Amino acid sequence: MDRRFFNLFNLTEAQAIQLLKTPLDQLDDPSERYVAAAQLAYFSTESSVKALIEATEIPGSELYHRIARRKAIESLGKLKAPQALRAIRACLSDQDCYTVENAVWAIGEIGSQDQDILAEITALLHKPDQSYRVIIQTLSKLNYYPSLKSIEQFVEAENQNLASVAIATIARLSGDYTQIGRVVELLQHSNVEVRRSCIQDLIDADYFFAIPEIATCPVSLVFRLRGIRLLASSGKQAGQITFADVEPYLDQVIWDHPNNLKLVHEYDQAPEFDFLLQELYQTDFGRCYLGSKTLLELYPDQAASGLLATYAAQAHNDYGAHYHVIKLLGWLKYAPAYDLLVEALNNTAPQFQKSRVAAAIALGQLGNPAAIPLLQQALEQKSFELKYAALIALEQLEDLTGKALLAKDPDWLIQAKANR
Repeated sequence: MDRRFFNLFNLTEAQAIQLLKTPLDQLDDPSERYVAAAQLAYFSTESSVKALIEATEIPGSELYHRIARRKAIESLGKLKAPQALRAIRACLSDQDCYTVENAVWAIGEIGSQDQDILAEITALLHKPDQSYRVIIQTLSKLNYYPSLKSIEQFVEAENQNLASVAIATIARLSGDYTQIGRVVELLQHSNVEVRRSCIQDLIDADYFFAIPEIATCPVSLVFRLRGIRLLASSGKQAGQITFADVEPYLDQVIWDHPNNLKLVHEYDQAPEFDFLLQELYQTDFGRCYLGSKTLLELYPDQAASGLLATYAAQAHNDYGAHYHVIKLLGWLKYAPAYDLLVEALNNTAPQFQKSRVAAAIALGQLGNPAAIPLLQQALEQKSFELKYAALIALEQLEDLTGKALLAKDPDWLIQAKANR
């Protein structure tokens, strides 16, 4: 389990259990039971599991009770606690659709081949106002072939997230991939949520032939890299993919220049400089990439000063904009930004991990050999993205000594890159 946010709530296991057992009317803050349920996901003990199960069984319709119950179910799923299946199954008939959604998801995480449970989950596809996408994902994950007929009704759904998961699941369970091209096409959808979701659906369908299209999809590199890495491993296992097949696309995504993406947005007239700076703060990275591309094309001479100004004002604390500012300073080869790039490379805050990758690439762009030992140190980090980016940057700086450090890396893609 990812423990980066373990201390987010600053609660011990005993404190979290006590809070979860405390009635709502005795709490200082009604959200404390929710917080406690979230914290217990980090304690894989009988005491935590028991407390979370009890929380799912306490009746109550109050809002804060319901959200604590949902979180307790989610935490049991994260803990993969099979002893909780009975209690979680009881939640499948709850009147609250979000509780049902969490119960379905948790069963998928824990795993079950109980045909009665799987049939009950399938029946939810015929019940109004349910989270059908999560239900279908879970049925796919649990390889429940009898659900195919029920899933077929969503192939032509107006909701593209739902149509995508239905098509991908049918392909995976039936082996018929004739419709999977419709999911690949959604990588160019105008809605960022659809683009992100269909990457997950292509992963779940083991459709590794989509790797080139995923590489050019305008979403955060985190989504693209995850898709490419998982599908590359799937293709390798199937004997269909070698590192040589996937290396250009990994390089392209880590490099992450907007010119290498198929952008889905456009401007109807040349935007003003300040407008483009604000585009870097969009939650849809497709717009951020379009803004970045346009800044480089229309305002190369004034871009650096504007980027430093927006960094000082806002971007230093906005992890999305921070990433794009760092990357742009590298594309501009703006040497005075060296110290700022080094700071970004060494920023270990969880939300700024993309920026470390951007900083490695940017330092390679600057061509300053002083960055070589810093990039060599980056090779010792756990992050796949950072190690891969550091390898690329060091090669740009004509330093190959770092390759030896990763020649036997446990990740086959990193190892292959180091030994190329």
